[in-house]
Amino acid sequence: MEKWVQARYLGPQYLGEGHTKATCCEKHLALSQRAAAAGMVLLKNERHALPLSPEEPLVFFGKASVDYVKGGGGSGDVFTGAIDDIIGAFGARGNARFFQDTISFYDDYVKKQLASGYLPGMMPEPELPAGMMEKAAAFGGTAVLSFSRFSGEGWDRGSSAEHAQDSGDIVRLAGELFPRGDFYLSDPEKALLNAVCKNFGKVIVLLNVGGMMETACFKENPSVSAVLLTWQGGIHGCRAARDILLGTVSPSGHLPDTFARDLADYPGVSSFFDSDDYVEYEEDIYVGYRYFETIPGARERVVYPFGYGLSYASFSLCDLRLAENGGTFAAEGTVVHTGGSPAPAVVQLYVRCPQGKLGKPLAQLVGYARTRVLCPDDSSDAFSISFSLRDFASYDDTGKVHASSWVLEKGTYEFLIGWNVQDTQPLASYTVPEDRILEELAPRLVPSRLRRRLCSDGSFEPLPCRIPDPDPCVLPRQNIAEMEGRYPGEPGYPALTHAERAALPKLEAVADGSLSLDAFIHALPEEALLSLLGGQPNTGIANTFGFGNLPQYGVPNCMTADGPAGIRFDPRFETPTTAFPCATLLASTFDRDLLREIGKAGALEARENHITTWLTPGVCIHRNPLCGRNFEYYPEDPLLTAQQAGAVIQGIQCRGVVCNPK
Repeated sequence: MEKWVQARYLGPQYLGEGHTKATCCEKHLALSQRAAAAGMVLLKNERHALPLSPEEPLVFFGKASVDYVKGGGGSGDVFTGAIDDIIGAFGARGNARFFQDTISFYDDYVKKQLASGYLPGMMPEPELPAGMMEKAAAFGGTAVLSFSRFSGEGWDRGSSAEHAQDSGDIVRLAGELFPRGDFYLSDPEKALLNAVCKNFGKVIVLLNVGGMMETACFKENPSVSAVLLTWQGGIHGCRAARDILLGTVSPSGHLPDTFARDLADYPGVSSFFDSDDYVEYEEDIYVGYRYFETIPGARERVVYPFGYGLSYASFSLCDLRLAENGGTFAAEGTVVHTGGSPAPAVVQLYVRCPQGKLGKPLAQLVGYARTRVLCPDDSSDAFSISFSLRDFASYDDTGKVHASSWVLEKGTYEFLIGWNVQDTQPLASYTVPEDRILEELAPRLVPSRLRRRLCSDGSFEPLPCRIPDPDPCVLPRQNIAEMEGRYPGEPGYPALTHAERAALPKLEAVADGSLSLDAFIHALPEEALLSLLGGQPNTGIANTFGFGNLPQYGVPNCMTADGPAGIRFDPRFETPTTAFPCATLLASTFDRDLLREIGKAGALEARENHITTWLTPGVCIHRNPLCGRNFEYYPEDPLLTAQQAGAVIQGIQCRGVVCNPK
């Protein structure tokens, strides 16, 4: 009966076109698929292995051919409709020849593993039955080899089986499946890769992952023809991957993270599991490409750099210029399609800052632009990337130039434009003759317990340690064990007569302007304020609680919903919603307009299901590949995070829905 909960509490409310149901509608599913295709990153394409011919014989390898992971677990999971695997996506297209033996083998294997309690992306890679590889090689054609990964809320990706022994069941399972950590291929996966490469002349690798993993084993293997990073593409991610493989859509995603050779190449990994209570943020601002492009010797460890992504088209830049007016800049130019398939291009603008008293990265993203789809007969598109002085200023937390201030140190700032952080050309320079203070602020979040932090030359700067104020709150501290409370929504309000209730201040008076919000809040008794702040029980199909619920004051009971990949309800309610691609894939699109559309679509599904607040987007930085929730967050770069997440927020808010960035 759980699926009828919505009908018990709430009436129908269809907000789609023509008063049809918007939640998980075809329009939103198509948007999810379009976004998935826009964010998938082509890492390798030797000898024009891709796109495939529609009639090309295919042999699918890897349990991930069936074991598709649409997104991560926890609040980032979405209960949705039927999900294709990569084999099913190709089969729906028709006109394809498949080697059926591996399809049947993996299908039976995955069904049995799921029935026994395994999760998608968290089951062992099986060994093929004797003789099947030889039979597959005799069938011929192209091998499509898939690998998948899964992680979720409440646990991180283990770095070794040794760490997994002290953790929960799912982490122990991950330690058994991936003794070196799931950043690397397991021994069975490596054995399968080697066997496929030995028996097939054309090998396409698909990486169905939510975060970073090793890629040197594919890039440096001459037998691997192409590598497509499909990320975790939501409900129709496999259809998007199919369209790219067949050339219906040109790949246009660019890496939002640096893919390094080894896990140990990332700063902070060695101390990641030192404590469950704290993290030593010794790398300071040198995260991701800011680390690899700046710290001596680190650049050589990069396999695929930030911003990297191949296309089925080629492009060039012309008419480049940089205009400046009162501290506001505009980098302008034209992208020209010079050959290949119709495709959009992504232009990226970086700044190289002078090294002064404050350390700075040798490359810093200050803007980007994505063109429309360019064709041979419609071959150019003008772009403009706007930014300001603040976008390449430095924050001085300890007072080397001016404490608690945004500053521009004197020197020459060089602007570089191109296709990724390592493939750029000079655009212009800007000289600051003297140190400039752009904004003075009060000291906040000054390092107090951090003993040292990384400098741009690879050395460490010692920091003064102090004891911070543990409780800056002006209210007296209370003993939590002795505090009294009750579950949200329990009875306890005094009974009021009709006249007394009518005399109470109402929230609608704030809306019509006859009462200020401050006056309304001051008129509420402490009991009402506590209830307002304390959370409210779920109504309808919500499962992350709510707020408000002061009917005598005209405050409605406002429900919330997870999460970053779409509106999330408890699966018991059997209300499927659109599962959009994971946030890392959405960051890879470098497309603000597309993410604004996704914000609008998700907000419409929220409103239709009486949700007022959507708990999204997640805006943490990809500091470390081992973070189990990286799939919920955008990139390793703060500017790309802010602009992509900001576009989602704009889309949500324009529908009248509140968003709650996490």
